[in-house]
Amino acid sequence: MRTTIDIDPELLEEVVSETGETSRGRAVNSALAEFMRRRKIQRLITLAREGKIHFEGEWEDWHKRDMEMEEEEKEFDWGAGK
Repeated sequence: MRTTIDIDPELLEEVVSETGETSRGRAVNSALAEFMRRRKIQRLITLAREGKIHFEGEWEDWHKRDMEMEEEEKEFDWGAGK
């Protein structure tokens, strides 16, 4: 789908560089996919904490990864370009 949006050019170049993609469109799609992947993982972890779902495996492994993701998100400027 083609769409027109205003994106901070410096942020876009950073996304292109970080994703390693060869086009801006693929870089944006890659970044959006990663964002959604992380959100889905966070939702699953929240459901597990609330006892609404049960994981097979070690809770400590999931918790450790959750904490790592929280630290990564604290370092990422979600408001950049606004």
